[in-house]
Amino acid sequence: MQTQKQYRPNVAAVILSSKYPEKCEFFLAHRNDIKNIWQFPQGGIDANETPQEALIRELEEEIGYSDVDIITEYPGWIKYDFPKVDSVRKYPFDGQKQKYFLVRLKDDEAINLDSHEEPEFEEYTFVTYDELMSMASYLKRQVYKRVIDYFIEEGYI
Repeated sequence: MQTQKQYRPNVAAVILSSKYPEKCEFFLAHRNDIKNIWQFPQGGIDANETPQEALIRELEEEIGYSDVDIITEYPGWIKYDFPKVDSVRKYPFDGQKQKYFLVRLKDDEAINLDSHEEPEFEEYTFVTYDELMSMASYLKRQVYKRVIDYFIEEGYI
């Protein structure tokens, strides 16, 4: 008998720089705990917290700045399984289900990766769509493409 997989509810932020729409650049950050992994800010949804509340809290925790314009959200949840090589997991879940939000920063210069006790990221950059697709974590690349392409097709980007 196969047990049903358990997925941790999570939010992720596709962040456009404050220069948007004049210049279309995406925020991408380098994790400090896993070598060569670049990704969007993301994090779990706490009990009694809406996805939008979790988004704002996670932005504050991970990039030290949450003054954003929420443009839209991806219409569904996207699931992914944790890699099998991850033998010691932080959570009792098989993977995560994520709600993606498209946001625009109001002030790029206000980002502070060291604002939290244990910073998740060691550096960040703003990149074009093509650069994003070559730099992003292999695990996330197809999901990022799916989400961003949706935002483009719907006219949000």
